[in-house]
Amino acid sequence: MHGTTAIAGIGATEFSKESGRSELQLAIEASKSALDDAGVSPSQVDGFVSYGMDTSPSIDVARGLGAQALTYFGMVDYGGGAACGTIMHAAMAVATGAAQTVVAYRAFNERSGARFGTALNVEGWGVDARAANYAWYLPHGLMTPASWIAMFARRYMHLYGATSEDFGRVAVLDRQHASTNPKAWFYEKPITLEDHQASRWIAKPLHLLDCCQESDGGQAFVITSLERARDLQGTSAVIRASAQGAAYDQHSMTSFYRGDADRPLPEMGLVAEQLWDKSGLRAADIDAAVLYDHFSPFVLAQLEEFGFCGRGEAKDFLAEGNGTLDSALPINTHGGQLGEAYIHGMNGIAEGVRQIRGTAVNQAKRAEHVLVTAGTGVPTSALVLGVDS
Repeated sequence: MHGTTAIAGIGATEFSKESGRSELQLAIEASKSALDDAGVSPSQVDGFVSYGMDTSPSIDVARGLGAQALTYFGMVDYGGGAACGTIMHAAMAVATGAAQTVVAYRAFNERSGARFGTALNVEGWGVDARAANYAWYLPHGLMTPASWIAMFARRYMHLYGATSEDFGRVAVLDRQHASTNPKAWFYEKPITLEDHQASRWIAKPLHLLDCCQESDGGQAFVITSLERARDLQGTSAVIRASAQGAAYDQHSMTSFYRGDADRPLPEMGLVAEQLWDKSGLRAADIDAAVLYDHFSPFVLAQLEEFGFCGRGEAKDFLAEGNGTLDSALPINTHGGQLGEAYIHGMNGIAEGVRQIRGTAVNQAKRAEHVLVTAGTGVPTSALVLGVDS
């Protein structure tokens, strides 16, 4: 499927804090926008992929769009870790003949509806493996994503001597790019490192500005064969490589029990190994990167796992000015989830496609190969997108 499938269309709703409509409506709007971008009729769609956490079943989206006959429908688990996995599953369906035209989508009212940043409550859950897992955390005050990631961040600081200011550089970089992106929630609102340091604590060592925003919105994609994509309107992004990964002693957001000498994010390292093997590329070949940034410390770990710098060197890599539009590796040129919107990583894939097309607001000087990653701290996924040569 690698090199033979492509993202032919991208579409999104506006990103807001109160959409005023249902999550299903957002999913349908984003999907229709992606189909219009590709020049594909809804009646031609025969497959859908979304998240295990999405509230809009594919058959409901299909009815709303006017799709006629579905031959493939799938869901990818583990929250934000599913983002690039949806594209991978769609590409697999196309490459194997299970479907010809697949829509991957994600939509939610995460700010005006069920807020992801609030404390987890397992009341009403059955006595199952999920509830048993959280029984080790919730009674001890580890109740929110920020509290779980704070544990990761503290260990990373212990291992490599990173500081809160090092995490803050990610937030400053994202907001710098968001400030020139009219679709970003924080358009024209850059921050300084001093602003980051002055923002209130959420769960030490995480400041408010280390944590992604909560957003309402939808994002969708049309995936088909590269051969067919060439006959459609617009410019497609070739799927050069895709991968999923879950590593040794993997937990969902709470992988606290690995050995003292283990690297912080081995699941993303596993994904990186697959991407480089499947694409024949290496870190030096990547022209821009969209790194999942629901919490700033994970961006540093990802830079190291993909080989953009050595272990513990990401803090220096960023301090030296890497990540900006003028650097060798522009990062999160749309503003990321800290700056544009938190659509569970799907808006990052859209930015990857725009970079390949040459239509990004903050366009990299060169964008033949773009890396996009999905959620960190959970079983995850990633993509390498490329130009059609």
